[in-house]
Amino acid sequence: MRLIYVLRQDDKTYWAVTDAVDYKGFPADREKTGGWVPAALILGIEICERLSTMGIAVNLVTYLGGTMHLPSSTSANVVTDFLGTSFLLCLLGGFLADTFLGRFKTIVIFASIQTLGTGTLALSTKLPKLRPPPCHSNVNCEEANGFQMGILYLALYLIALGTGGLKSSVSGFGTDQFDEKNEAEKTQMAYFFNRFFFFISLGGLVAVTVLVYIQDEVGRSLAYGICTVSMFVAILLILSGTKRYRYKKSQGSPIVSILQVIVAAIRKRKMNLPYDIQMLHENSPDGSKIHHTNQFQCLDKAAIIAEGDFVKIGSCSSPNPWKLCTVTNVEEVKMMVKLLPIWATTILFWTAYAQMITYSVVQASTMERTVGRFKIPAGSLTAFFVLAILLTCGIYDCLIIPLWKKWKGTPGFTDLQRMALGLILSTLGMAAAALIEMKRLSIAKSVGGNTNGEPLPVSVFMLIPQFLLVGAGEAFIYTGQLDFFITRSPKSMKTMSTGLFLTTLALGFFISSFLVSVVKKVTGTHDGQGWLADDINHGRLDCFYGLLAILGVINFGVYLVVAAWNKKDDKATQMVDVV
Repeated sequence: MRLIYVLRQDDKTYWAVTDAVDYKGFPADREKTGGWVPAALILGIEICERLSTMGIAVNLVTYLGGTMHLPSSTSANVVTDFLGTSFLLCLLGGFLADTFLGRFKTIVIFASIQTLGTGTLALSTKLPKLRPPPCHSNVNCEEANGFQMGILYLALYLIALGTGGLKSSVSGFGTDQFDEKNEAEKTQMAYFFNRFFFFISLGGLVAVTVLVYIQDEVGRSLAYGICTVSMFVAILLILSGTKRYRYKKSQGSPIVSILQVIVAAIRKRKMNLPYDIQMLHENSPDGSKIHHTNQFQCLDKAAIIAEGDFVKIGSCSSPNPWKLCTVTNVEEVKMMVKLLPIWATTILFWTAYAQMITYSVVQASTMERTVGRFKIPAGSLTAFFVLAILLTCGIYDCLIIPLWKKWKGTPGFTDLQRMALGLILSTLGMAAAALIEMKRLSIAKSVGGNTNGEPLPVSVFMLIPQFLLVGAGEAFIYTGQLDFFITRSPKSMKTMSTGLFLTTLALGFFISSFLVSVVKKVTGTHDGQGWLADDINHGRLDCFYGLLAILGVINFGVYLVVAAWNKKDDKATQMVDVV
């Protein structure tokens, strides 16, 4: 039973959840803690974070180019490096939450850091000395100096640090409010996951419409000030539910367990495995044991019992975890290793995604964006990206899942199938982007380029197909990756596997920066021309998009091989479990 009968000091009794405590450290009262009230506060925190982060990221490239006077390629790399660092720092946030701070303290601390960062960014856009003087008609523009860029980088990477720490814990803290072993609360948890992704997208939609409009038409400092207020509200929300939350105690980081297996295996690399696997060390409880597998046998050496592996503590002796690991520990690491091929082949999707908030926004800034008397901000075109996500999720939940269940008997596509769809759609999105850019460039050439800052005589809505295709792809690949990394990882490493998933986003952004730098160097000239010219009207952005489409085709071919191996391995594992 998960519920226990507890006697309070004031002689009142209540049902409590055994693996959760309240803010005083007592077993959490089921009636007074957890459930939808604190979960709703956590959803509010995520809306505030998404509003702030996306409100800054999606339109940052236009600020870097238009106000700081950076070349388009440099601006794109600043944005992708910023976002890549944000997701990479999720690993740090997860490590601190699991090992030292717990999720609640991690959220409060890193939300405060992000608030400081957004406030610094608002200040840097307000003070004239922190940006170069304006230029007219792109003639004799003075690029931002080292001090000005230093303040901007300080603000951005404070935001990145805050975002990484916050994002690593907020979804997990939300699920902590529900008891998986209670059927009613387990159903509520499933709804929480759906609503969590919905509210992420909803916060992003408000950011790319309302906040981007304020940035372009009213002022950057006001928009970034709203982001600061948003994060301050997030802090108030998290603190307001202190007495209602359920808290899970930190149990140590799985990174340490992984390192222990690797270190022990390296130390015993010259030893031979025993003929009988039963001779390998195993003392895990029956309920948590994992069957031995024959893959990655080099790691099995960590479980070989050798002289000096045990440490005497008083009258008892226990194994030194850096010298001797259990078979279960080894198998957990093997399970994580088996995730890596899929992990590697999904990174390129996020490289394509990065173009939607960098070069696609730059494209939009050169095109006709007026509808009646209203001028659409270039960054607001990403609203079609978010709408594609919401529309795809709605169609998938309401139409595809019921039909697929009747036809195949399963509730929708598998995780591998969803990731495959995401990769296909992103590749098609890059191909469509290349064709659309060819059309835009032909128009730019026919009118002699955009030298006076006037928009080209072509509607910005021509860019919609690339946003819709990549947006629909994200809806499939994000949910597919999350499902894959959580369900196929060991129970003790769920947080670690979520962090591994988020590193695909980080590396996708970093690879985008790398590709931009390489293409700029290989195809560029001394006067700023080439595929990624400083003025995209004189470049060949279509070739860059085409390169990403070709890489997408190659990557998808590799993914099919890896997915087939993974599926075959799943069947083998099921046979072992049956035996």
